[in-house]
Amino acid sequence: MLQRTFKAFQYRDYRILWFGACTSSVGTWMQKVAQSWLVLDISQSPFLLGLDAFLGEIPIFLFSLFGGVLADRMDRRRVLVASQLVQMGCAFLLAALIGFGVVQVWHILTLSFIVGSAQAFGGPAYQALVPTLVKPQDLPNAIALNSIQFNLARVIGPALGGIAFTKLGYVWCFSLNGMSYVAVIISLVLLRARFIPPPPGGSILHSMKEGVDFIRHKTAMAALIVLAFLMTALGVPLLTFLPVFAKEVFQQGPNVFTTMLSISGAGAVAGALFVAYMGNVPNKGRLALLLLAALGIGMSAFALSRSLVAAYILLFLTGGALIGVFSMISSLVQLITGDEMRGRVMSVYNVAFRGGMPFGNLATGWAVPLFTAPLVMAVNGCLLLVLALYFLLFQRKVAEL
Repeated sequence: MLQRTFKAFQYRDYRILWFGACTSSVGTWMQKVAQSWLVLDISQSPFLLGLDAFLGEIPIFLFSLFGGVLADRMDRRRVLVASQLVQMGCAFLLAALIGFGVVQVWHILTLSFIVGSAQAFGGPAYQALVPTLVKPQDLPNAIALNSIQFNLARVIGPALGGIAFTKLGYVWCFSLNGMSYVAVIISLVLLRARFIPPPPGGSILHSMKEGVDFIRHKTAMAALIVLAFLMTALGVPLLTFLPVFAKEVFQQGPNVFTTMLSISGAGAVAGALFVAYMGNVPNKGRLALLLLAALGIGMSAFALSRSLVAAYILLFLTGGALIGVFSMISSLVQLITGDEMRGRVMSVYNVAFRGGMPFGNLATGWAVPLFTAPLVMAVNGCLLLVLALYFLLFQRKVAEL
């Protein structure tokens, strides 16, 4: 069972990249926890909390297509190293601003945009690099294990972040995140795999058009892209606005917020382990849609719950459903894309997958002060359920994959 669940770890390069990325992700989540609470603490504004998340994600929407072209034209490791260096610099700069007592909300918002811009170029390169490290039949397992490292970090990071910024202060949270980027840079240097890009077949815009045309004409690919955008726009704000639930709905402090994040992350790890164990299972599309329906129901139930214990249970279940959907959809996109197009296709997928987050967060940040967080999240959950039923019953291209 363990050998089947962790099959992609038999590949040396994949193991090295996985552990480096996991270390960096722990640091990132430490900063996310501290930064969310810092924005809310300074501004007392749910809108600015949503705006911070929006500015961190909107560069993915704006620049990922260019990042995808670079991933198909350059050594993907170099693109990733440059991305990590920019993010490291931003973490240390924010720590310095806080350390000197001059930090303002606009500083945080600006640095969030710069970090998001670096991720817009690093994301397609990373997603295109992973499939080159394993055999095609082991790709679903590798993607699921990659989800595990991200969500394992979502369990460990908030716990460590909560301790760091309540016991040591914000400066330590952001400094430790800056240091964590060293691990992923070292792992990239140690990789043996090399991507030798083919000679460019035209301009950057021509390469982007080739990627878009591939998506338009490939069976169900456009539907997967639309689904990725909508499920993140409606589902991810649940995580972004957990500080509001902790502070205003349950009348608790940062410890409950970090516990909520950790429990959601634990559920995501469990969901990713389940997906990894199943491996290259048939009917991925239908299973993804059933998990999406479960996510919608779980979100609405969490939003309407007033019991902290029930909220924790529902967060665990929705965390599992959320990562299950993400893993399944990502596997389907990767499996029907060739390596020569992978950077561009994954950049479009990134635009949809990550692009849904800023718009969902911004819309939710606008709606929460008007209608309350529980009502907005309950509506988001219902819309996810409707979305799943539509693709299951009417637009069946995804369900048939």
